[in-house]
Amino acid sequence: MTDAYVAVEGERVIEARARSPGTTRGELVFTTAYTGYEESLTDPSYEEQLLTFSYPLIGNYGVREERFESDRVHPRGVLAREMTDDVAEWLQEEGVPAVDHLDTREIVTEIRDEGAMKCGIAAGPDATEEDALEELAQCKHMSDHTDIGSQVSVREPTVHNEGGEGADVALIDCGAKGSIIDSLVERDAVVHQLPYDATEAEVDAVDPDLLFISNGPGDPENFEQAGEIVDSYVGDVPLAGICLGQQVVANALGGRTEKMEFGHRGVNQPVRDLRTDKVVMTTQNHGYTVADPGEKLTVTQRNVNDETPEGLDNDDLKIITRQYHPEANPGPHDSLSFFDDVLELAEQ
Repeated sequence: MTDAYVAVEGERVIEARARSPGTTRGELVFTTAYTGYEESLTDPSYEEQLLTFSYPLIGNYGVREERFESDRVHPRGVLAREMTDDVAEWLQEEGVPAVDHLDTREIVTEIRDEGAMKCGIAAGPDATEEDALEELAQCKHMSDHTDIGSQVSVREPTVHNEGGEGADVALIDCGAKGSIIDSLVERDAVVHQLPYDATEAEVDAVDPDLLFISNGPGDPENFEQAGEIVDSYVGDVPLAGICLGQQVVANALGGRTEKMEFGHRGVNQPVRDLRTDKVVMTTQNHGYTVADPGEKLTVTQRNVNDETPEGLDNDDLKIITRQYHPEANPGPHDSLSFFDDVLELAEQ
């Protein structure tokens, strides 16, 4: 039974089955991950997007809260070929519209050919094609979400592992995954989670051994305050960044970022280290990339598939950034040594 409609750019409407009712809109993207749907759905980097799962069955090992990356679902809507009742009921509880019984292969192919696109969804017994088209008409480009950081960041400074004997880390939370904090705490770091628009005074209050810019959603150019913090402390405090964090660091130090056609989202992205010639498999979720690292940063790792920069370093300024997610939830775990490397910078 058709009781859901998905409207994509060009005003083409796809029929589907409603699994969680409601109307929504956002940038339509896809992930190739075959596991980790709980981690993906709670990843703050998916804010203001509609997430399509390319794997045909989502929910075949249930829903467990200990796998969550944050305290809520972040995509504004979810699309799947087949969704189990466990996942559908979870999304209903979260108030996130979801649909299935549609050809996700066709959607993924269209996104790969045309790029990430605006989309509107209407789902439920009273949904109409016109409702979906109205949502599509109101959808904004990702770069137009100029204050998206406020939707995903902590509002007040929060301390993790207070009393720990490791490095004091000032984490600028642009939408940080919980596993990034866990990876630092597991190494006995004291993590001071600061708002995305933290001031120099808030960073000074931490007196950090390491400044860390987190992952997050949207256009890195909209995280101007985080860039100013990077500019203020570079050369004085060791600096690390993940995903959006790499992009923010690059922009702050004279580089340039750009939007990708459809981005990297999945758990099987191969990355080659240019110094060791070793290839690791990585977890990724980003729609923007560093187009030009500038003169202060050196590209040390590249994506095997498209040669985009995956690692930027500066040994003199003690900077290490990665475009992929070294915390690697749900896997693979090839890149976990990143956290040892950045905390070694802090110890130095």
